[in-house]
Amino acid sequence: MARILLIDDDDALLDVLALSFEDAGHEVLTAPDGTRGLARIHAEAPQLVVSDVNMPGIDGFTLCRRLREADVQIPVILLTSRDSEIDEALGLELGADDYVAKPFSTRVLMARVAALLRRQTARAGQESAARHVGDLSVDADRLEVRWRDLELTLTVTEFRMVEALSIRPGVVFSRGQLLRAIRDDDSVVVERIIDTYVRRLRRNFETLDPAFDRIETIVGAGYRWRDG
Repeated sequence: MARILLIDDDDALLDVLALSFEDAGHEVLTAPDGTRGLARIHAEAPQLVVSDVNMPGIDGFTLCRRLREADVQIPVILLTSRDSEIDEALGLELGADDYVAKPFSTRVLMARVAALLRRQTARAGQESAARHVGDLSVDADRLEVRWRDLELTLTVTEFRMVEALSIRPGVVFSRGQLLRAIRDDDSVVVERIIDTYVRRLRRNFETLDPAFDRIETIVGAGYRWRDG
């Protein structure tokens, strides 16, 4: 089980979520706002953060942005009463791993958390066996991606996207196929959110190689990892 930090200014919701996660065997930390949440992240190193978006002071979007700017790659799930695709895209652009709109099912949130924790945990005690696709190296044991021997800083979900695209170079993946590859539950999510992940990935690769062009858009079909 994992140490999970819950951040929300709604005391009643915070209590309900804390009880659910404790019942599932997790160690639970809580914070009533982003300022204190950020302090607990740096002081106590939780393995995953679930944070509300609409909070006084440091909101969820700002919290996520500050973590990524500080190169803290802990998985983050954002909770919000907003349900627009634009807000969801903004959260993911800032480096969130997932996004759940209120009202939500606690079961779905728990499934999202479990999926991220599974992806985050490297298989301890096994020899690393990185997979190479041209200049790309994908190490599932270490959740590590390298491009021309330079390591990229990716969230867990972004790693899963690279893994999905590169496992079959040249093959076109629809948005729905990619969405199923990076998520482990059956909740309904707008498939266009994949475009946000792709934009982030391209920018990450371009920080290492401005000429990077291996993730191709196939109009009307989806995306593929260009082979060679």
